[in-house]
Amino acid sequence: MLISALRFSIINSKNITMGELIMEIKDFLRYAGNVKPTERQLSWFDMEFYAFVHFSPNTYTGLEWGTGKEDPLIFNPTELDCRDWVKAVKSAGMKGLILTAKHHDGFCLWQTDTTVHSMKSSPYKNGLGDVVGEAAKACAEGGIKFGVYLSPWDRNNVCYGTPEYNDFYCAQLAELLTNYGKLFMVWFDGACKEGPNGRRQEYDFDRYISLIRKYQPNAVIFNDHGPDVCWCGNESGGSRFAEWAVVPHELCYRCKGGEDIVPPLCGDLAHMYNSDIDIGALSNILYSSRLVFCGAEIDMSIRPGWFYHESEDPYSLERLFDTYIRSVGGNCCFNLNISPMKNGCFDERDVRMLRELGKLIDKSFSFPLSCSVKRRENGDNRCVFDITLESERKVSYVVLSEDIALGQRVETFTINSGDSVLFRGTTIGHKRICRINKTVQSLRVHISSGRDTVVLRNIAVY
Repeated sequence: MLISALRFSIINSKNITMGELIMEIKDFLRYAGNVKPTERQLSWFDMEFYAFVHFSPNTYTGLEWGTGKEDPLIFNPTELDCRDWVKAVKSAGMKGLILTAKHHDGFCLWQTDTTVHSMKSSPYKNGLGDVVGEAAKACAEGGIKFGVYLSPWDRNNVCYGTPEYNDFYCAQLAELLTNYGKLFMVWFDGACKEGPNGRRQEYDFDRYISLIRKYQPNAVIFNDHGPDVCWCGNESGGSRFAEWAVVPHELCYRCKGGEDIVPPLCGDLAHMYNSDIDIGALSNILYSSRLVFCGAEIDMSIRPGWFYHESEDPYSLERLFDTYIRSVGGNCCFNLNISPMKNGCFDERDVRMLRELGKLIDKSFSFPLSCSVKRRENGDNRCVFDITLESERKVSYVVLSEDIALGQRVETFTINSGDSVLFRGTTIGHKRICRINKTVQSLRVHISSGRDTVVLRNIAVY
């Protein structure tokens, strides 16, 4: 049934019976519960936790947004060894690394043929250095995945703000897509401000996305509005109470002539943005012309700034672990930035914090308690999972996972011990980490509402 037909029925409900309206809503919910991710989105979700590395002339100037006028001679990471980066991020349990191949200042960390504002003009390795290449090689050797950030905004290039800039940008993108092995993600920044000539650029995302699909078909694309992964709306590690990966397609970018064609956001959804607290709630998706699968990434830096500032300290272990729980354990992925110092090395304080974070994650989630799980149905799209431990134990967490290859379906659930409700939740999705902190021998997970038959991939107790 077309969603537009459902909207018409709801708006004009006086023309149909209440029973017919209820059936149409049920049909719509079943449709919403069967919007499926692509294989690349499933692979991205399974990564869960990966690193950002912000490195550019900003590292040497102390700026967060460079001007584009920086002298390439300042970029000289004399002690750079990307294998140390990989070792540090792996110690935290991260499975990938995304490097800022070019930030807003336009300086390119690889041997590009598009501009001299690049490693070719840096004293590092006498102008022959290639930080992108070194990072890609270190990731491959270390067994983690590699991705690139390529800022569309370029404050150095004189053709920014003209149609020619899209040719220039596509040439840079093609170099990164074809010269550095498999990429798991291409990360687009949404910034679009004036270039050196005072003009703004109309980005040709249709063309950018087509290039990525051509050369790196398994790479997910991050942008404010997708198409594969979207922004959570903040850079502080904040998360939504209910995180839906099935959202109105009007909020997500799709390539013209490709998978979807998105009209301008208008009508009943015009007030929404991808940071809206109720982005996937029934009250909003009913007014979409179609739904798409587009999960959210939570990104933050280990310090207040995205680039290294010696005066800043890393955030506390408690804050980082809490963000991990709310992101990886809240149907999102966690992208944590670590910024190198001028010499190219990570600050030892950051390295130590990553190691401590990894140890805490391992301690919390490496050894599930032995238990039996029995399922029984409890009505249409509702069910109960009775969990019995071998003996009375202190339970810190219950971790739930849906089989999202079939769709995201759970609307609300509770975790009970006897008559006590220990946790109330909304969505589950790829993974939901539920804090319990109670000594019990049995638990009950009660799925109180779902969009279709609920299929859990895993239940684990820690």
